[in-house]
Amino acid sequence: MSSQEQLIAEITRDVIARLGMKPERPSAGMARPQRGDNGVFETVDDAVNAAEAAQQKVGAMSLSARGQIIAIIRHICEERAEELGRMELEETQVGRLDHKIEKLKAVRHVLGVEAIESASRSDQSGLCVIEQAPWGVVGMVLPVTHSVPTMASNAINVIAAGNTAVFSPHPSGAKVAAHALQLFNREIEHETGVANTLTMARKPSIEAAEQLFQHPKVALLCVTGGPAVVKAASKYGKRVIAAGPGNPPVVVDETADFDAAARAIIEGAGFDNNLLCISEKEVFVIASAADAFVAAMRRAGAFQLDSAAIEKLTRAAFEFEGSGKGCGRAHLKRDLIGKDADVLAEAAGVKAPAGTSLLFGETREDHPFVQEEQMMPFLPIVRVRDLDAAIAASIKAEHGYQHTALIHSRNIDNVTKMAKAMNTTLFVHNAPCMASLGIDGPGYLSFSIATPTGEGVTTPMTFTRQRQIAIGHALRIV
Repeated sequence: MSSQEQLIAEITRDVIARLGMKPERPSAGMARPQRGDNGVFETVDDAVNAAEAAQQKVGAMSLSARGQIIAIIRHICEERAEELGRMELEETQVGRLDHKIEKLKAVRHVLGVEAIESASRSDQSGLCVIEQAPWGVVGMVLPVTHSVPTMASNAINVIAAGNTAVFSPHPSGAKVAAHALQLFNREIEHETGVANTLTMARKPSIEAAEQLFQHPKVALLCVTGGPAVVKAASKYGKRVIAAGPGNPPVVVDETADFDAAARAIIEGAGFDNNLLCISEKEVFVIASAADAFVAAMRRAGAFQLDSAAIEKLTRAAFEFEGSGKGCGRAHLKRDLIGKDADVLAEAAGVKAPAGTSLLFGETREDHPFVQEEQMMPFLPIVRVRDLDAAIAASIKAEHGYQHTALIHSRNIDNVTKMAKAMNTTLFVHNAPCMASLGIDGPGYLSFSIATPTGEGVTTPMTFTRQRQIAIGHALRIV
């Protein structure tokens, strides 16, 4: 913003303050909330009413005051990462402790009040200021894969925008979600005097989520999960920010640095046992480069399964419609989701070396491990004829989610061709998937990546409404 624009914005804010303009959402008729346990309430209705009362205060805060709340959330995630990560792993039984701790510490990368932008313009007719206003109470669904990190990153986004949030955790991650929410609220109230900035019902369920979706005081919904929860949230005519599924393909062409590509792919696909929606899920490698790439994967520490072991692992990981081998569509079982590589190796009838973070093996293009978002540390490798075949296979495996795709190449024309063809929200070149979210890379972090509804990686601006204030000739600047 230029110095003149800054001056205009400051003058306008001063005028608005002198005019006594109030926060947008009036308190008239607001129900008196029942007393909760640091944000945890017995019913969805009580949780929403409490969040509504808190939003009147948060919405009236300056950006710097909201920044103080955000600093509290970031500090707790950093200082209590091991405690919260361990609790989440023990409750959910998916993922790796070291990576759960790392995800919590990475919350420092989530954008806060610094992302809130205003704009202004003036001419002989007067002045117009475009500000970002809060929605009010935001209903938010959390996934079991990243319960507390998603809560924390979403809380930072919505509070920076002047909202409060009511969370609906996955039942398998509800205890750690409630504990973290209470930690946040306790410290926020101690430092700012505002209670119940973040709330939830004590016993999450499908019914409780439905109550949240249709509650008249919930202005906006943000759901992070599979197609079913997105569909459920969309039934009630409210705006939905939907962070849906992904099945990210990786292309490795003949110009790639194979050792660097292998290290990056293992780092991304092995992170938290492949639970991230952005994680590398399948690799399409140009046939002329396949042997060199497979050798590089072995050198980098991934453990290769032969066809017999892959077949055994497939039977352990999937069930098939109908009877007999490979009959009908494959459906992912939950037993091996998020489990360590040695657990998968045992299911495949082999023993992986100690410390192995990722298994891999060669499959056909239509294999269930390629076509399904399997969320476990086994990576299928498919040989393809050339770049065009690799891109075609990637588009098929990605299923039109438009979520994430990756390529390892030193040919910029190949990179450009794939990026245009995939048209994904995130596209990563010569780096692990996490680089797209600011972890040792140039992106910024959020655990809600809104692909079905198009907002992309969510920021505080995602949770604002644009408000235009027009002031006539009396405040003409030019």
